[in-house]
Amino acid sequence: MELPMKRPALLGYKLLGTTLTLPLLTGSAWAVQLQDNSYGLDVKITAQSEDDRDLGTRSGGDVNGLGLDLRPWGYLKRGDWSAFAMGQAVTATDIIETDTLQSDDLSADSNDSGDDSREPDKSYLALREFWVGYSGLTAYPGEELRFGRQRLRSEDGLWRDTNIEALNWNFDTTLLRAHLGVAERFSEYRTDIDELAPEDEDRLHLYGDIATQWTPGHWVGLNAHHSRDDGDLASPGEVVDPLDKTTTGDLTWLGLNANSDAYSPRNTQQLNYWASAIWLTGDRDRLSSTTIGNERIATGKQSGDVNAWGTDLGLRWRFDESWQAGAAYARGSGGGGDDGSENFQQTGLESNRSTYTGTRSRVHRFGEAFRGELSNLQAATLFGSWQLRDEYDASLVYHRFWRVDGDQPIGDSGITAAMPNNDKDVGQEVDLIVTKYFKQGLLPAALAEAIDEPSALVRLRGGVFKPGDAYGSDVDSTMHRAFIDVIWRF
Repeated sequence: MELPMKRPALLGYKLLGTTLTLPLLTGSAWAVQLQDNSYGLDVKITAQSEDDRDLGTRSGGDVNGLGLDLRPWGYLKRGDWSAFAMGQAVTATDIIETDTLQSDDLSADSNDSGDDSREPDKSYLALREFWVGYSGLTAYPGEELRFGRQRLRSEDGLWRDTNIEALNWNFDTTLLRAHLGVAERFSEYRTDIDELAPEDEDRLHLYGDIATQWTPGHWVGLNAHHSRDDGDLASPGEVVDPLDKTTTGDLTWLGLNANSDAYSPRNTQQLNYWASAIWLTGDRDRLSSTTIGNERIATGKQSGDVNAWGTDLGLRWRFDESWQAGAAYARGSGGGGDDGSENFQQTGLESNRSTYTGTRSRVHRFGEAFRGELSNLQAATLFGSWQLRDEYDASLVYHRFWRVDGDQPIGDSGITAAMPNNDKDVGQEVDLIVTKYFKQGLLPAALAEAIDEPSALVRLRGGVFKPGDAYGSDVDSTMHRAFIDVIWRF
């Protein structure tokens, strides 16, 4: 259950705070416009079982527990103006991942420096979203400008899927869709997290996309994204902390895509497809370091131009109204010597979750356990799915992973074990996602299409990962990550 509001911000805390206090000052005027379902409470109970993301190479890494996640929200609308806010209160018996947008580095044993500024607590309070919207720039009903912390999401999850401060313009009509915005993360807005992740510090995002339905049920589009990272790398001889930056640079992604509305669960076409090609260019600086005793010492940096590419291809066949099956292939280039100039990387705002199996459940494109990033990685995927009206759906997915270049890293993933050799075999995984839906949610029209889970549900989602030879011979034979989510909306 994730409330996705789309779009980005910037401009600093002072301007953000000033703007977002406007609806509070006029609260009495807005209150008379409240209608049923303009506020509510989402309740999520999550049981998690995770078996050693370190693959047995370090102590700890296991998670077993139960978490309660309460998300009160309110939506106000008056004429062309609207506002939305969602809070969050979490309590759990362990460090439970109740949020599928949560960064994988937020784990109890992820910080080895003694600095607990990014070590999560079992209980915390948070602000997920708070934004103001204006829909009077054009006469089209699917147009809106939003400012504040909000959910930005591309339907494939490969470009954007996160809550972030942003100024975002959305244009969504029957034949044309477009987004344009600027975003930068200033805080996690959680009581237990004091620092941003290193890759988010001083990093500005500019993005835009446009797609047109050139024939009924078939879309073609363009994507563009620019990331400017103004952070500093440690100087030679300095101790490198786990929260220090290891890479900076100016990067630009350009993409072409086509699909048959394949990410819409309401799509009834017999054959569905998606295809995307992404080019990455720019310049990137990477920190080089050595380990002396228990400390990591900076030795310099490697600088170079980036010339890389990525692709995601898929086909899905519908046998009848209940059963579908398909195959997919994704590849992020790798190589380029010491500076890794040909290593593809994603924008840093992605979740890689989407409805590519044809059901309403959003599934991780690179494994519920492995959770790979499309960087020096290729993935072959087979899947089957089943759904019964609006009551049940299920997906069974098989993944096979390889490194493109055996001498290069594969970027971030949910597995933290090192790859000590140049073998390309990363591993394989089987995922199972099963959902029972109870009732259709009644939400304001402006929110209903953006929210992941428009109804109450019980969902099992999990994966079993079998490491390949790239991890060496002294690792666990399997690793699993499984969740049971119970979601109810009041």
